[in-house]
Amino acid sequence: MSIVVTAATGALGRLVVEELLERVPADRVAVVVRNEEKAADLAARGIEVRVADYDDPAALARAFRPGDRVLLISGNEIGRRVVQHTAVIDAAKAAGVAQLAYTGILGGPEADFELAAEHTATERAVLASGLPYTFLRNGWYHENYTRELPTVLGHGAVVGSSGEGRVASAARADYAAAAAVVLTGEGHLNRIYELSGDAAWSLGEYAAEVSALSGKEIAHADVPADEHLRILTGAGVPEGFAAIIVDVDAAIERGRLAGTSGDLARLIGRPTTPVTEAIGVALA
Repeated sequence: MSIVVTAATGALGRLVVEELLERVPADRVAVVVRNEEKAADLAARGIEVRVADYDDPAALARAFRPGDRVLLISGNEIGRRVVQHTAVIDAAKAAGVAQLAYTGILGGPEADFELAAEHTATERAVLASGLPYTFLRNGWYHENYTRELPTVLGHGAVVGSSGEGRVASAARADYAAAAAVVLTGEGHLNRIYELSGDAAWSLGEYAAEVSALSGKEIAHADVPADEHLRILTGAGVPEGFAAIIVDVDAAIERGRLAGTSGDLARLIGRPTTPVTEAIGVALA
């Protein structure tokens, strides 16, 4: 039996692998990757590398073993994810895995925005499979915002259309630690965890924190949704993805990403990383 991480060379996957290695020997960990060369460093550390693509059911059929504990990290091809995830679920069921953990989205069926739809459909497919499952409903990552800090500093403003809506984000590493906990521990089968940061914040508060930590005056420019869309597309964001971003901001304004259940802190056994810390790291 192995603990198997799919999409293991991605930003979240690599962090999960590192967390696993803090808990179990390397020979208990396996990774599923599309590009074997990108996982060469993992193989050198004694981790088994299994090559498969979410779009290749035949390869996925060889990726899992009876009794494996599997983390299905959601794909990043919006619009294709249900088909891709279902292929993984089918392969996991055929192999007889002991656990299928899935990284969904905060709120599950209550998340009534476009980006959440594929996650909800994937959860339904997991339930229909009959596999022992763990749903890791991840909230927003600090990094969704801090990666844009060069643009924010360049323009002197945090731009959005979420009004006074609040986001209970956490560091990507926090979510990775939670995944490692449920993959290595007991008592997590057929459980749902609503994962988010300990505190929720608004974009106005975020702009104020960036100002304080950068020493540069940063405004919060809250704009109507249609203007937000124009700003994003004008900056080169593809229209389809820009529409998703604006839709998420509308969901934030409705409070859909503000939940602070405490599940994440309880799983990882410590407070979640404050957004101020993430800002400071990104500015360093």
